Amino acid sequence: QVQLVESGGGLVQPGGSLRLSCAVSGRFYRINDMGWYRQAPGKQRELVADITSGGSANYADSVKGRFTISRENARYTVYLQMNNLTPEDTAVYYCNADLLPVGGARNVYWGQGTQVTVSS
Repeated sequence: QVQLVESGGGLVQPGGSLRLSCAVSGRFYRINDMGWYRQAPGKQRELVADITSGGSANYADSVKGRFTISRENARYTVYLQMNNLTPEDTAVYYCNADLLPVGGARNVYWGQGTQVTVSS
């Protein structure tokens, strides 16, 4: 069974930094795109950033220049380095992975989410 487990969320002051991690476990053949989404209270889930298996990244305009997505293919892990955080970045952050599981069809899997709160 494939699982995605996020870590690294928490409370940080405006202007601070956090690094989120998401590790994929289970049985699968390969991981294609990986990404980070977020959902603030009362709002729809939105893309923050995603990255291909080859390392090409795409960012939401609201985080360009502040957030960096990266991945370690050998560790089946994706990261999100978040700098210069503002209260508007407060949300539950979810990672996802497009992968082909052993004995199943290609699908997108999601983590359980990690809370990021930016407040003084």
